[in-house]
Amino acid sequence: MLETSARLLKLLSLLQVRRDWTGPELAGRLSVDVRTIRRDVDKLRSLGYPVTSLPGATGGYRLGAGAQLPPLLLDDDEAVAVAVGLRTAANGSIAGIEETSVRALTKLEQVLPSRLRRRVQALQTHTTALTAAGPTVGAEALTIIAAACRDHQQLRFTYASTHGGPSKRLVEPQGLVHTGRRWYLVAWDVSKEDWRTFRVDRVEGEPAPAARFTPRQPPAESLGEFVSRQLSSNVYAYQAVLTIHAPLREVADRTSPMSVSLEPVDDGKCLMRTGADALERIVWHLLFLGFEFDVHEPVELKDYIRTLTGRLQNSIGVRA
Repeated sequence: MLETSARLLKLLSLLQVRRDWTGPELAGRLSVDVRTIRRDVDKLRSLGYPVTSLPGATGGYRLGAGAQLPPLLLDDDEAVAVAVGLRTAANGSIAGIEETSVRALTKLEQVLPSRLRRRVQALQTHTTALTAAGPTVGAEALTIIAAACRDHQQLRFTYASTHGGPSKRLVEPQGLVHTGRRWYLVAWDVSKEDWRTFRVDRVEGEPAPAARFTPRQPPAESLGEFVSRQLSSNVYAYQAVLTIHAPLREVADRTSPMSVSLEPVDDGKCLMRTGADALERIVWHLLFLGFEFDVHEPVELKDYIRTLTGRLQNSIGVRA
């Protein structure tokens, strides 16, 4: 059984990572009985942590907000992870968070043990971030969206799409996806009655929370894969489906999830979905990929490759 002090830290960690816990759930995670959980919760309260009790047959607990909390205790790996995350945020795509991240990093480094401070400083000194210029989003907007996803609360906002002017949207937010350069919101569009992907930097102002909703089945097992499919094909004039004669891992090493979506077929093949506004761009991409491939869709791509093949043969004196 865990020692009492270590168990309290574990209990506090669990309360921080999820909004609500029942007593039996916490007891199961900590391998103790419900009575021990009640005693440990009382100890956390005596230390200043605002743990509230929830009504119900089995009861439950929630870590409140807005109180004076004791300093957060981190183990070695957690402290290094937080320091690296703050350093990354200082060069990230969230507007207005850079200075705040630097201040927080300075405070953290002041209380780190010397052995951890050296690890963090070595990583920072010998790492160079290669950042690409691009749109930024407000930290407050991201916070509002994340909270609405957590609480199953609709959002209203004005969205500036790539085609046409700004439009009013009412959505049921599912989750946020960060590609490294941009933030995307995956949500059920109430008026379109379909799943949509929204670039957060194109949301004008801050989204306004609306009514609560019953969560739907997500559009995909992985929201990252869903956004990848949306970005790689749906926004383009031509959407291609191909079989690539190479293992998925090898193809993934030579492509970007921003430009293609991959699915395994077998150990030596994978299905690729991609798109472009011009057929020649798809062909150039496939040729530089360096693998054999079969074209399934669209017909226009097959015709373009057939015409291009004839031209190439004619250029070296081979008549098609």
